[in-house]
Amino acid sequence: MNLDTRIFYDINDFARTTPWLHPIVSGYAAYGVVLFAALLLAGWWSARRDGDTARMAAAMWAPLGMLVALVINQPIAAAVDETRPCTALHDIVVLHCNTDPGFPSDHAVMVGAVTAGLWLVHRRLAALAAVAAVVMAFARVYIAAHYPQDVLAGLALGAVVSLAGYVLARPLLRWLLALAAGTPLRILVTASPAKPVAAR
Repeated sequence: MNLDTRIFYDINDFARTTPWLHPIVSGYAAYGVVLFAALLLAGWWSARRDGDTARMAAAMWAPLGMLVALVINQPIAAAVDETRPCTALHDIVVLHCNTDPGFPSDHAVMVGAVTAGLWLVHRRLAALAAVAAVVMAFARVYIAAHYPQDVLAGLALGAVVSLAGYVLARPLLRWLLALAAGTPLRILVTASPAKPVAAR
């Protein structure tokens, strides 16, 4: 038995001895992504309030980076084609099971990308997201939907795609922000009032 499977069994044994946690962990494993959506919204609001162009560009990218990371993950997961533990292993506690490939974890990719994106926007929000991401990774293993390596790979992939993508997309994002500043969309990217046009 390899280390990854051994750690999975240790977490599954913990799940077996904590039935009172099942609805809480299962709920977070399935719907915890809503928390990350709220953190993204808070990051956007913070950047808009402060009128910081660099942070607003990062706030614009953070949700896009998550989507890009998910798109990149799909062919990787299909190529690896890993059977999930809930299907591959017997005599384990299973709280949720999918039939699609499990490596890397889509949920972990999403929360890893959001955490990295928020790190560019607001460090305190990123710290909250990092804690929530670790809990999400644990929850996905706890419910037997993934092995530990699935969620670790997902967190890493999401973070790398988000950070690398921002470096590439930053010039375009800043150009779009400058363009939006002269339109009614200005209200979405900054809370500061438009500068009055000087009289001739």
